[in-house]
Parts: sequence; structure tokens; C-alpha cells
Amino acid sequence: MLRTNIFLAAASLRAAALTTIFAVTAASAAQAAVTVRPLSTVVSAKTAPVTFTRIDDSTKDPTFNQLLGINNEGVISGYFGSGAMGHPNQGYTIAPPYVNFVSDNVPGSMQTQATGINDQGLTSGFWAPTNTGTDANFGFIRVPDQHGKFQFVSVNDSLVASTPSVNQLLGINDSNIAVGFYNDANNNSHGYAYNANNARLLPVNIPGAVSDAVTGVSNNNIICGFFTKTDAKTDGFLRALSGGTPIEFHVPGFTTTQFLGVNASGIAVGFFIGSDKFPHGVVYNASNGKWMELDDKYGAQGTTLNGINDKNQIVGFYVDAAGNTHGVLINNAVK
Repeated sequence: MLRTNIFLAAASLRAAALTTIFAVTAASAAQAAVTVRPLSTVVSAKTAPVTFTRIDDSTKDPTFNQLLGINNEGVISGYFGSGAMGHPNQGYTIAPPYVNFVSDNVPGSMQTQATGINDQGLTSGFWAPTNTGTDANFGFIRVPDQHGKFQFVSVNDSLVASTPSVNQLLGINDSNIAVGFYNDANNNSHGYAYNANNARLLPVNIPGAVSDAVTGVSNNNIICGFFTKTDAKTDGFLRALSGGTPIEFHVPGFTTTQFLGVNASGIAVGFFIGSDKFPHGVVYNASNGKWMELDDKYGAQGTTLNGINDKNQIVGFYVDAAGNTHGVLINNAVK
């Protein structure tokens, strides 16, 4: 599956809903470097329980669907297909009431993942020219042309040096800034941002990291991602796109935490690998350093949270007891 190329130290991306919020024992003093909006309370915590809604393109693939991004209109980007031979990744978008899946695939590609979507409907992602699951992949942005129709622009950092080439865009905001990573000759990952307005690339690296990846960008230019240093421990991070000291976080007691999406309130979502070796969803609040574990009760083999919008709607996926992957939309988890 293509998306496994993103993970550092071969960590798997791809686990009973928990609502206990824990305080981070050593909140980073760097939090002042990230400016967040006040957390908006969309619904009353007394009347609105946390809801998990399964969203699958079951006509195309009843066994594998992932929801990866969500904009403020509730439109979701994702894909079906595991990426195994004969089972290619196929990107899509889907809008409320979540009935009609719209294809979002790079023309001529054999595999595409639609990883992010902004409020203007631009999507980010990556694509591959073959159906082997192990060949080169390239970033893309789907943008409107001068006639208002969408076209796909392939994006590839010139510093890519891995064999095969690995370059992926994983999120996009309303300023048309996309973020992602590329791999070097040693297959270490390096984050960057791409400005679709002027086609400029901006390196985004964590000091001291052997590998890092930028996975999400909010509408007020907070970025999130994860990194690995020489101790081989993978931590999540948040930082202002313009620079500054990152906020670094890992779930206490575990060695792998990754942030995959962030909103303008500084709420990041992602996962950590638990003692059961499965991913467990995590929600982190940069404004107060608190976090919570958030798992779908059907995620017998793991839950991953991948995207969050400014209304605190969260998307991701879980793996059931039979090994099938299902997209999930979560509401009211952030009060």
C-alpha cells in the first residue's frame, strides 16, 4: 500500500471510545511559537455524545477505505483499495450527506490517494504510475484552471534521491499551501511545504531529526507532523509554518506517536502505537498541552485519526476484527 512510504522506522500507519483527558507531564515551553484560534464549541457537551459514523465506498471496495482529510464544509478526501496487486489505491471526495463518492485520480495514474482538501475544493495527494505498490510515487495538487475546471499538477521536490522516488503531499489549506515530504538516498524523509500560488517549495525540518515529515497544515498556517531522532523514537510535532521552535509530543510510555492533521485551534490528531502493537487515535490540544485517546469501538486492530477541520470534525479509519479497513467520521469528540 502506497501510504506506508510515509512512515519512519517502518512504523505501521495503519486501533472502545475513551474520553479521559490527560495532562502532558512536561508541556513544551515552545507553545508560544504557535498562534491558535480560540477553541470553538460547536455543540453542547451535555446534549451531544461523541458519534462515530462509518463511511465506506462499499460498492467499489467493502474491505478497504480510508478517510484522510476534511474541510470546513464537511467534504472529505480519501481513497479505497489496499494497494496490493490488483487492488490499487483509488482517490475520491465525498460531501454531506455522504452518499456519492466522486473520483479524484490523477489522469493516467495507476494509483492515487487524495490526502487533503481545502474549502475551495482543491485537493492534495500522491500518485503512482504502476500497480505494484512498490514503485515511485509523486505529489499532486488538483487546482482549477482559467475556465474553472479542475486540473492536476504534479509536484516533486528536486531533492528527491530515493530509489524508487518517494514524494508525497499530505495536506492543503485555504491559502493553497500544501505540505508533505520526500525521501533522500538513504530513504530518510524530509518535510516541505509547497505554495501552489507561485510554485515555490519551502523546506520544513526539525532540528536534530534524522527523518521528519509534514502531514497537515491549518488555515492559519500551523503545521503538524512527526520526526525520528537518533534514539529511533518517533514523536509528533506542531510548529508555525514560518518557523520557530516546535512543540514536541509523544504519548507517555510509548515510542511511536504521529500527528497527521491539525486545525486552526491548534488541535492535532494522529495515533500512537500501543502495547498491543496496534495504532490508537490521539487528539492533542496545543493551547493547554492536554491529550486524549480516541478509538472507534469496532477498531479491534487499531484506529488512526488523520484529519480535523475547524469545526472539530475528525476523519480517519479503523481496522476491524476481520482485518477490513473502514473510514470513520467522528463528531463531538472535542468539546
